[in-house]
Amino acid sequence: MDLDDDEALNSKLTCPGEAITSSHAYMRGHGTYVDSDEVIASVAGTIERVNKLVTVRAVHTRYNPEVGDLVVGRITEVQPRRWKVDANSRQDAVLMLSSVNLPGGVQRRKLESDELQMRNFFEESDLLVAEVQAFFSDGAMSLHTRSLKYGKLRNGQLVTVPPILVRRLKSHFLTLPCGVDLILGLNGYIWVSKHVKENEQEGEEGFDAEAVYSNQNDYIEEATRSAISRVTNIISILASHFMPLTDVVLLGAYEWVVDQDYQAKDLLQEDVGDALVTAMRGRT
Repeated sequence: MDLDDDEALNSKLTCPGEAITSSHAYMRGHGTYVDSDEVIASVAGTIERVNKLVTVRAVHTRYNPEVGDLVVGRITEVQPRRWKVDANSRQDAVLMLSSVNLPGGVQRRKLESDELQMRNFFEESDLLVAEVQAFFSDGAMSLHTRSLKYGKLRNGQLVTVPPILVRRLKSHFLTLPCGVDLILGLNGYIWVSKHVKENEQEGEEGFDAEAVYSNQNDYIEEATRSAISRVTNIISILASHFMPLTDVVLLGAYEWVVDQDYQAKDLLQEDVGDALVTAMRGRT
């Protein structure tokens, strides 16, 4: 195997027990072991090389967060002055009361009255998009939703994929021509929802106090619901074939499906899914 070809490495999926290279030329890293002077993969995943260090990044693994990452999570518990959030990591993340926007966009210290109203902001099972702000001493993520782009999620559907498939992009907020918004969480949680125009998200003073913490979904037209289902099926198919999920790939996949005039239910057929993956591999 040519470990000097970075493009080949990114597209190469190894199997447990597969020989990667000679142990004399490279050092073994995580996900590998040495046997008979060869570096062997111990997990299924992609090969990564840093100078002379070779590692295998497992396909099925928990998300390893970094500061600044965009994540989609689900509230699991409401605690004093904080929420616990399932972010597909090794332990629940923490969203402090001091790290959220108050209704009306007021910037002030959080009071005891705010703590009593925490369930009016987020309660168990609510979905939200947030940014990794820091880490606590035990390694748990500290999240924040201070930007108007972050907060509670409505009007859509959650899709779960292996975190390794979500590539780091310039923006993880995408809008497809079909009127569907995508939020690509680096933790493998992807939110597919009805498109909301920027001027609809903001009130007269730049912050819609009614909608930002509302649990009521808006009316979604049948065509939009169909488009959301089609996009979620596209993501599931690409993920099942270990295709990297980027803005270019997702947009190309959607355009291919539209050109072929496939509906959401058609994508559930195995031969259609295989044809979609083949078409996308030809473009990447």
